[in-house]
Amino acid sequence: MPVIAAAETAAARRRASSNGTEFWFTGYIGHNRYSPADLPRPAPGTPMPVAFLVEQDPGTTVAAHFHQADQFQLIVGGGGTLGRHDVAPGTVHFVAAHSAYGPIRAGAEGLAYFTLRNGWDPGARYMPGARGELPRARHHREASGGAIDAAPDGLVATPVALPPGAAMTGPAPENGESFWVVLDGSLILDGQRLGPRSCVFLAAGEPLPDARAGEAGARVMAMRFPARPG
Repeated sequence: MPVIAAAETAAARRRASSNGTEFWFTGYIGHNRYSPADLPRPAPGTPMPVAFLVEQDPGTTVAAHFHQADQFQLIVGGGGTLGRHDVAPGTVHFVAAHSAYGPIRAGAEGLAYFTLRNGWDPGARYMPGARGELPRARHHREASGGAIDAAPDGLVATPVALPPGAAMTGPAPENGESFWVVLDGSLILDGQRLGPRSCVFLAAGEPLPDARAGEAGARVMAMRFPARPG
């Protein structure tokens, strides 16, 4: 079954936060830093959906760092730079576990982006101080743009434009977990109208649900993680 997070419901969880940089944090799906302390913290990379929205204030910078789970980031507001890349609404960025990236710099209008993972991560490890924590046997993997071309292991990110009433067609989850984020218009799924900044998680191998664009159509970013090894 899809995991659905409507923007209107998530908005009640918006709160100020800081990791050395002040920002706004909105939890959508899964455990995050604001989850109750008595919840179990699984091993890094343990399969689970995680989705949250970060809003950086104008001119702020998040230092270069890495995570211990694969991750998509999707820009949904403002602008700035991510590493050497200029980013704007609709830019999608993928980085594999243990691949350092950044810094993330917000421009004059601030910067808003979703962070989407298919596994548990205990928190950012900032460079260069955490360099010694990187596994010796690792493969840096990073991709960024308005779309990410399909790779042999299933990694792909593609914007999908739907006319009113049209069915959402994928990409199918197949062997990799997927997220959909509504950029414009609305999707109708399980009787819910999902407007901009709503998201949906689909487990690997799950059939595509019956999701259709609302009366004004929809524009959705569909992202699929690489298949898990083995």
